[in-house]
Amino acid sequence: MHNHKEIRQIALYGKGGIGKSTISSNLTAALTGIGIKPAQIGCDPKADSVNTLMGGKFIDTISDITREYGNSEEDIKKAIFKGFNDILCMESGGPIPGQGCAGRGVLFALDLIRQYKIFEQHNIDLVVYDVLGDIVCGGFAQPIRHGFAEEVYIVTSGEYMALYAANNIAVSIKQFAEQGLKVRVGGIIGNLRNIANENEIIENFAERLKLPIIQTIPRSDYVQKSELQGKTVIERFPESDQAEIYFGLAHKILNNKDRFIPEPITKQELLQLINFNRHAELVSASVQ
Repeated sequence: MHNHKEIRQIALYGKGGIGKSTISSNLTAALTGIGIKPAQIGCDPKADSVNTLMGGKFIDTISDITREYGNSEEDIKKAIFKGFNDILCMESGGPIPGQGCAGRGVLFALDLIRQYKIFEQHNIDLVVYDVLGDIVCGGFAQPIRHGFAEEVYIVTSGEYMALYAANNIAVSIKQFAEQGLKVRVGGIIGNLRNIANENEIIENFAERLKLPIIQTIPRSDYVQKSELQGKTVIERFPESDQAEIYFGLAHKILNNKDRFIPEPITKQELLQLINFNRHAELVSASVQ
C-alpha cells in the first residue's frame, strides 16, 4: 500500500466574467507542460470552466449525472472527462435555473469527489477549483469553508466591480481565518482589461489588502483566437508571449509557500482608491 501524497488544492476566486476560467485552463495546461498532473473542477453553475480543455465542448456536470442516474461511484465516474494532455476535468454544475441553491450543488459535488477519492484514484498532483466569486451567498464559499481548498488566489482587474468582488472574497477569508479555518490567500492575479492606470490600481489595492500580486496577465488577442477554436493559449499558441505568462504563473504558484490573511478595506476606501488613480491620471494628462 503506497502512502498517499499530499494533493495540493488551490481555488481561483473572482467576479463572474473576470476571466477565471481562461486563467484556470491555461494554468492547468501549463502545469502539464512542467511535469505536474492537474485536475480542474469548475464550481460555477455556468459549467464552462473546462471548455477550452475539452475542445470547446460542454461536459456533463456532476449535477446533471446525479439527477439523471444517481450518485453511486459508477455514476460519478460518468462526470469525469480527460481533456488536453489528459487533464482531469469535472464540472459541479448547478440546480435547474430557479430551483435550489447553486452553492449547495457545488458542495454536494465536491463531497462526492472526496468520498470516492477521485483525485487519489487518478494520481493527481494539484487540483484547481475555478469558483464563482460574487460571494453574496455562503454557497460559493463552500470549497474553502469545507477545507477543499485552503490556498486561494483572487483574480481581479482594475474595474470597480471586480475589485469590489475581490474585496468581498478577502472579507470572507479573513472571517474564516478568524473562525480557525486554515484558509489563506496565496496572492492576487491581475487580469488586465486595458483601463487607464490599471496596474497602479491593482498594485494599490493589493498593498492595502496586504497581499502580493503573484502575476499580472495582459489582455491578449491570443486568448480570443484560441478560445474561438475551443483551445487554450497553451495548446494553440504555445510559443506566444501570452503562453509564457501562463507558464510563469504555473511556476510561481508551484513555488509559492506564502500564505496571507488579507486586510479588506471598506467600500468607501475602495472608491477612493480608484478615484485617486483616475484623478492622478487626469492631472498627469493635463500637465502634458
